[in-house]
Amino acid sequence: MKNPQKYEGNVLKCKYRSLWERQVMRWLDHNPSVLGWSAEEVVVRYRCKTDGKVHRYYVDLFVRWANCDYPHGKCTLIEIKPKKECLPPIQNKSGRKTKRYIKEVMTYAKNQSKWEAARAFATHNNMEFYVWHEDTIRGLGIKLLT
Repeated sequence: MKNPQKYEGNVLKCKYRSLWERQVMRWLDHNPSVLGWSAEEVVVRYRCKTDGKVHRYYVDLFVRWANCDYPHGKCTLIEIKPKKECLPPIQNKSGRKTKRYIKEVMTYAKNQSKWEAARAFATHNNMEFYVWHEDTIRGLGIKLLT
């Protein structure tokens, strides 16, 4: 990290769980439009549609942007996911519900539960919530490693 002063949290506990997250973190660290950021520091409680239980969702990124109308910059919460996990799963042509399809449906439902709660949390706290996938990240000029 070249600009540890921009990290809003414990720099030693900053972690990423994918190469895409690492690339976005590097971009945030070097981006002059970013006043501050943190990784998995914001926790949102949500009720999952798959089991009906309350869980804790650690949002991938919190970002405080410069050049905004807000006194201390505009804040956003960002989740980084593959595009395929952002779209409803497609059942195979035979109509069989395979284990893979069922797992994809469960993952999609869980993600939707998290993201609904994150959107509500963000709105309540005068922030915005976004899910960034590979197209979004590439659109920012960030090279993705796989």
